[in-house]
Amino acid sequence: MSTIAFDDFLKVDIRVGRIVAAEPFPEARKPAYRLRVDFGPEIGERKSSAQITRHYSLEELPGRLVLAVVNFPARQIGPVRSEVLVLGIPDADGEVVLLTPERDVPLGGRMF
Repeated sequence: MSTIAFDDFLKVDIRVGRIVAAEPFPEARKPAYRLRVDFGPEIGERKSSAQITRHYSLEELPGRLVLAVVNFPARQIGPVRSEVLVLGIPDADGEVVLLTPERDVPLGGRMF
């Protein structure tokens, strides 16, 4: 594993947001959902796609706090323009488990 300088870490802008909508994404190559995430007034609402269908249903996602990288360039994923990278960790089977704060925190708060 290589090391990075602290200034390099600071370049990655990871913020907390609240999922406001989750929809099916049948056009995705791997099972995924289309998400809309609210990061508060400074950043606003952003779109993303996430391969989280194994552990999360569409109905349980709205209202959930998540962490996401908000300063990557937007990426076209099929018909969806993904504007943020919602973060997760693979479980023992390689399926994504979302990273989320353990308490309610203000939207747009930056991880440090």
